[in-house]
Amino acid sequence: MNLTRIARKPLAAAVTAACLTLGAASAGAADWSDTSISWRNGSKFREPFVNSGPQNNNPVDITKDIIGLTHASGYKYGINFFNVDLLMADKNDPAACPNFQCTGASQEAYIVYRNTVDIGKVAGKEFKMGPVRGWGVTFGFDANAKTDAGYNSKKRMLVLGPTAMFDVPGFLNVSILALWESNAPCTTFPPGAVGYPPSSCISRYHYKTHPMLTGAWGIPIGASGFSFEGFMNIIAQKGKNEFGGDTATETNFDAEIMYDLSRIGFGSKGMFKIGLEYQYWKNKFGNDASIPGPNGPGPGAFAKTPMIRAEYHF
Repeated sequence: MNLTRIARKPLAAAVTAACLTLGAASAGAADWSDTSISWRNGSKFREPFVNSGPQNNNPVDITKDIIGLTHASGYKYGINFFNVDLLMADKNDPAACPNFQCTGASQEAYIVYRNTVDIGKVAGKEFKMGPVRGWGVTFGFDANAKTDAGYNSKKRMLVLGPTAMFDVPGFLNVSILALWESNAPCTTFPPGAVGYPPSSCISRYHYKTHPMLTGAWGIPIGASGFSFEGFMNIIAQKGKNEFGGDTATETNFDAEIMYDLSRIGFGSKGMFKIGLEYQYWKNKFGNDASIPGPNGPGPGAFAKTPMIRAEYHF
């Protein structure tokens, strides 16, 4: 059974679905829209269970290049947001490890879609409250497909919940969302040695419904040409994982300082941006970084990753 080939089929399907979704979003009537292609690079990424040393308790730093396609648009009753990232790792996160002989490098596609319906726009009146300029309801999904040695994630997640939209320059939205998440992993390791059934794959497993506190922002820093952008997710435990172990509260803070290169004569306003990005990701995907190897996720589930980032907006 060629698990690498199997994993690449949902990867290609995920990318195709992403492009179709973007096309549909662009085709509809929009009050405003912004589409961009981005590149970022960092050398301090980590992955759960990807550790080294006699007891697999030493973290392994992974270099990744990430190409992103992002679309945001406003329509009569709210805002659409769509993003797909293509993550390409180095050999420290291998693509396959048959008989524990690892080869290649992992690849992943990760898609996010959110639609926030503005209650004030639907009702035709404002609902201001202190620093909050309005309220909304957000729904959407996450989906990924990854080709790697030990998990080959095929995550599917639906989200729904209220959103507060704050009165700031740019935007700051904070939501409390319910998450309905599932996965159907496969391994390229000898399955019995790493806790998988003989088929090397686990049937789609549904986690306990769990909440997420999430915020997203894009705030200009005065008239300097710099902006502070990013998101933060705090995700509660989601019950037992597909192997019967406990999950942990997850924290993912990802923010960047970007500079508009039109200030120094490159392109029109907002067309080209460069900057520095930083990601703090503890207990990645609910894997408890405090549980040591060789059977636990170990320090690979906790990363602090500086990155460089460039964007082209059109």
